[in-house]
Amino acid sequence: MLKHSLSKDKIRILLLEGVHDNAISELRSRGYSNIDSLPTALDEAELVERIQGVHILGIRSRTRVTEAVLKAANRLFCIGCFCIGTNQVSLESARRAGVPVFNAPYSNTRSVAELVIGEIVMLLRGIPERSRQAHAGKWLKSAKDAHEMRGKVLGIVGYGHIGS
Repeated sequence: MLKHSLSKDKIRILLLEGVHDNAISELRSRGYSNIDSLPTALDEAELVERIQGVHILGIRSRTRVTEAVLKAANRLFCIGCFCIGTNQVSLESARRAGVPVFNAPYSNTRSVAELVIGEIVMLLRGIPERSRQAHAGKWLKSAKDAHEMRGKVLGIVGYGHIGS
């Protein structure tokens, strides 16, 4: 760790896996200008090479931050996981290196809940079978086995922030 502060323009930020442009805009609006953003994940060897001199690493779920990566990270202040989990980071190695790891636990809670509701509608209406039939050139005009949500009580039962 550095024993003195750096000006924001000297802090190197590496964002991987197509972190959303809004995050980059937000960082720039706060004075961080030394930002490299890549659309894909890097494998361990590539990340070991790229991490040297980086102060902040932003990843999503595909990049693996291993012990070897953390050993090569000679300036790393923190790791931001732009996703729900942190299982792609060797948390014990990060702890030993004194590198905090942050995540975004609510980042797609609403999206997942909406997807589940959409899939419930698809199943109620029999859309998967009707889609298969339509692709086979058959148009099913019958409403048989197609139901509406009206009058039904829906809920999501699950773990964590979705369905609780």
